[in-house]
Amino acid sequence: MNKKDSRLRRAKRARAKIRQLGIPRLSVHRSGQHLSAQVIDPKTGKVLAAASTMQASVREGLKSCKNVEAATRVGTVIGEKAKEAGLESVAFDRSGFKYHGRVKALAEAAREAGLKF
Repeated sequence: MNKKDSRLRRAKRARAKIRQLGIPRLSVHRSGQHLSAQVIDPKTGKVLAAASTMQASVREGLKSCKNVEAATRVGTVIGEKAKEAGLESVAFDRSGFKYHGRVKALAEAAREAGLKF
């Protein structure tokens, strides 16, 4: 089993538990270059709010898109957009990534922006 398969196995296990909760999930995807986050409705599977380092408004003023500072910006933006969409509480879906570094920075910034998870 390679690294990607292990990550997807962990993600599958976590998503099964999140599905039982029946609340919107804050899904995070981390690549070598970028970081993206989406709030997904559990019933319809539609994206309610999204933020990414690929968006010009998020990338504006950042030195790099692949550091903790960029992750903090994405977390703040996704938190604000989720609040605008009328969401207060979500389940954090880290997609099998370790809760460390950029993923942790995004989560903490989203909490500071007013999301509860």
